[in-house]
Amino acid sequence: MNELESKFAQTIKQNKSTIYTVCYMFSKDADEVSDLFQEAVINLWRGFEGFENRSDIKTWIYRVALNTCISLDRKKRRSATEPLPMNINLFEDRDEDTRQVDMLHKRISRLQPFDRAIVLLWLENMPYEEIGQVVGISTTAVSTRLYRIKEQLKKMND
Repeated sequence: MNELESKFAQTIKQNKSTIYTVCYMFSKDADEVSDLFQEAVINLWRGFEGFENRSDIKTWIYRVALNTCISLDRKKRRSATEPLPMNINLFEDRDEDTRQVDMLHKRISRLQPFDRAIVLLWLENMPYEEIGQVVGISTTAVSTRLYRIKEQLKKMND
């Protein structure tokens, strides 16, 4: 393994949970999350050598992972295949906290991809300025969009 590959492997290892969190926000299906994760890592590798450290590496990773998930989500929606039903749900859990998290996930998944990205970053406790850098809008626009998104989430029916 050369130096670049070693540095990339270390970067992925350090930011694995960040990439996974982004992917999980776009799907709750374990296989699909795994596919999104792999695609994000491939895209990160493609751009890794050209990363110029003009932003924090974590900000860049968020941006690449989000763009990957948004692009694949758009492709998926265009092809709109019907999933086969399964008789078992390995993610199912019946405690109150899990039900609330599941409800929030369902509501967030109904948002537009760009709004989902903003909510994800906000839920990760990222400062508005950094959210703006990741998604490419001003800090003021982040604040305004988050307010509107929260209102939209409140009005959704389960």
